[in-house]
Amino acid sequence: MTTAGNSPNFAINRVLDVTGLACPLPILKTKVELVRMQSGEVLHVIATDPLAPLDFRAFCLRTEHELLQLIETAERFEFFIRKA
Repeated sequence: MTTAGNSPNFAINRVLDVTGLACPLPILKTKVELVRMQSGEVLHVIATDPLAPLDFRAFCLRTEHELLQLIETAERFEFFIRKA
């Protein structure tokens, strides 16, 4: 996983925008979206919750989903998660 501002070099299958939502809603909505996806597909999540990096790292460690990349800017966080 990288935290640089580089563009991802993998296909994105779905995008989930959870900007403006606070914990636990970004994770809960991500869980629901991942259930709808096929194994191996990539979900791009856009969040603004300042605790989102901690939450998403912990979520991926507890599950078999892979956090491929995290892009941090001053305005938001972008997570790229491959469904297990």
